[in-house]
Amino acid sequence: MPTLPATETENNVMNLSATASAVLRTLLYFDIFRYPLLPEEILENCQDAGADQPKVCYELELLCKQKMVCQLNGFYFLTPDDTLVQRRIKGNHDALRYLRKARQYTRLISRFPFVEAVLISGSLSKNFVDEQSDIDYFIITRPQRLWVCRTLLILFKKAFLLNSRKYFCVNYFIDSHSLQLPDQNIFTATELVFAKPFYNPELCQQFYKSNAWSGQFYPNKPPASVAETQQVSKGGLKSLFETALNGKLGERLDAWCFKTTLGFWRKKFKDFDETVFDLNLRSRKNVSKHHPGGFQFKVLKTHEQNIREFSAKHHVRFTT
Repeated sequence: MPTLPATETENNVMNLSATASAVLRTLLYFDIFRYPLLPEEILENCQDAGADQPKVCYELELLCKQKMVCQLNGFYFLTPDDTLVQRRIKGNHDALRYLRKARQYTRLISRFPFVEAVLISGSLSKNFVDEQSDIDYFIITRPQRLWVCRTLLILFKKAFLLNSRKYFCVNYFIDSHSLQLPDQNIFTATELVFAKPFYNPELCQQFYKSNAWSGQFYPNKPPASVAETQQVSKGGLKSLFETALNGKLGERLDAWCFKTTLGFWRKKFKDFDETVFDLNLRSRKNVSKHHPGGFQFKVLKTHEQNIREFSAKHHVRFTT
């Protein structure tokens, strides 16, 4: 028999059980994105490695009775707004069209020189889009050619897509010798475990293995499937371009692209201190991250604040 989600203390503050804490933390995180969850999704995404489906459902039932959690048509959420369920259903349906677009553009991106793997991140990786959504591509490049690769893709976007990012948002690059991500937190772990591999299944699997730390945040998440991932196919202009830039010329060009882009960002975002700049615009020879809005920081801060506010409102204490 599962334990009750909480026990009362002398200060009228209830200590939540491990499973109840994990369930609520999961709902609080996805509540930031106004995204209700099904019970099986809560189990997959919660941080309690000892949880199972009956225990999660039992805890959810008790939390609903205590009016800590809302439920509608099998979906669970915290913000008392029934329209969230219909919003999710519509967003899941609309994502099918975006996924088709993403596969088309991935085939295009994979033909660019020095692109070695492509994954989809952002809201589309969770099978959801709304009117503000775009398609975020996480790109793994050949070592020492990341900035050439990035520059070519950005020039293509500006010249042929009129700088539109709706279906072509290339904002995170790493090279294949630097697969482990440095920011190890719930935000980055979420993006990792949900990332959809679209090109080069073998390298995508290496990427997941290099970031096995994400299992600390998602112990119940099954590994991503690479069954429908596009296989590597080289030839034509891509091979010719890579061969031409295989030596010193390519090294000098990559160094110039890196220096020019970093200088432009330093000037454009001169109000950022070093910490903020590195978090939002991390620029190394082996990584390029362009998130000037500071979305990661905002989400992490909001998540921590929501946990504190929930605890105070319902007089509960989360199990750490």
